[in-house]
Amino acid sequence: MLDFFLFSVFPYIAVTLALVVGIYRYRVQKFSYSSLSTQFFEKRKLFWGSIPWHYGIVIILLAHLFIIVFTEPWKTLVGKTSRLYAVEIIGLSIAIWALTGLLILIYRRLSDSRLRAVTSPMDIVLLLFLLWQTGSGIYIALFQGWGAQWITATAVPWIHSLLVLEPKPEYVSTFPWVLKIHMLGGFILLALFPFTRLVHVASFPLPYLWRRPQVVRWYKKAGRTP
Repeated sequence: MLDFFLFSVFPYIAVTLALVVGIYRYRVQKFSYSSLSTQFFEKRKLFWGSIPWHYGIVIILLAHLFIIVFTEPWKTLVGKTSRLYAVEIIGLSIAIWALTGLLILIYRRLSDSRLRAVTSPMDIVLLLFLLWQTGSGIYIALFQGWGAQWITATAVPWIHSLLVLEPKPEYVSTFPWVLKIHMLGGFILLALFPFTRLVHVASFPLPYLWRRPQVVRWYKKAGRTP
């Protein structure tokens, strides 16, 4: 029953939350559709954390999307052992690179009193979940080997079944919980999306990955002398 809810019902709840609450927040609190901390872009820790995290996670997400959309070409790509080895090593390296950046960003946010002052509880929840999602992905790559291959016979058919509104949780119901939660991660992020600063990824255009660092200076008007 739990597997049925998690893999047949929850994905649709998450998508509905993301759309309905996200649109409502945009209409009522449009200003909140931003990252809300660009005044610190000049900081060195932000640079060394933001670049590997953002570029790394985008590459990983695009790879996952490619597998879902172009499943047969992907099967051909990883069908040869040498290519499978290369894909696994490259994927693991990028994930570790992204995790390093995320850890730097978390340390920066928790170690800077100014950033802590503008960090909400939902920001902490989001950071912890992103840490789990990235870390569990690395764990799976290390201890549940050849995921680039077996995902095409498990998670991908499950995603496809959701897209045609005929969910088939049996594809993933026998997996260990670390795998189950990781595979649900995308939908959990969707559920968190409208309640966190993650909504800034829905702002168009999206210059966050290529724009130059921004420096914002605050000027306080001097008080009048008596």
